[in-house]
Amino acid sequence: MSTLTQADIIDMLRQQVQAGCTDVLADTPVNQFAAPPPVAETKTAPPNTAEAQTPLAKPVTPATPVMDEEAAIASAGALAAKADSLDALKAAMQAFDGCALKSTAKNLVFSDGQADAKIMIVGEAPGGDEDRQGNPFVGRAGQLLDQMLAAIGLSRDENVYITNVVPWRPPGNRTPSADEIAICKPFITRHIELMQPEILLLVGNISNKTLLATTTGITKLRGQWQSYEIGSSAIKALPLLHPAYILRRPETKIDMWADLCVLKKDIIDA
Repeated sequence: MSTLTQADIIDMLRQQVQAGCTDVLADTPVNQFAAPPPVAETKTAPPNTAEAQTPLAKPVTPATPVMDEEAAIASAGALAAKADSLDALKAAMQAFDGCALKSTAKNLVFSDGQADAKIMIVGEAPGGDEDRQGNPFVGRAGQLLDQMLAAIGLSRDENVYITNVVPWRPPGNRTPSADEIAICKPFITRHIELMQPEILLLVGNISNKTLLATTTGITKLRGQWQSYEIGSSAIKALPLLHPAYILRRPETKIDMWADLCVLKKDIIDA
């Protein structure tokens, strides 16, 4: 049998990372191809006999059932409603156990930027870099977002606040499921209520479809002002392409620049 070289091992690891296999969910690896261990036979003791006195195998206690979607949404809504500040909302989300994503994520990715900002960016869900650091948009897509914002005089260090619809990373950077989005929606809704921004920048398909309650895709919505209803008032919302999409499709940079110019004009006119 040939021995793997260091280069071979690096190539294999790189292939795993590119395939999204970056999460370690147990302390030791599990051989999924190994035969299952034999199940011990249990005996049913006949009544009133000596055999009845023989210790029998204990019945297996069923696992605690996972909170169903309806209950999880109700719980999230109740916790969110009680939060009267951003710190309280973050604490409520850290205590919430109704979303299965929390069990595989390393960190709650709550927000970054200025809490008094008039512009609030809402993305989709954290990726690997965000999960490790606990901050939104810090990977390659986040660096591109920072460059785009800087081109029109915006920065998370000065005048922008950033968060996501889903605060925990889906394993392998997959798209959050409809159930996961629905469970997390009360938190992002309350997040916006507490921030009270003048402008919402909705980045990517998920943030737009979730908050604007639309089925229209981002490529058709982008660059067109929308309205996000919050109680009896409304917030101006601008759908934008996700930076990760632009990294995959560099030809869409021109579309993003056009949309940033729309935003810049609104800021200047205001």
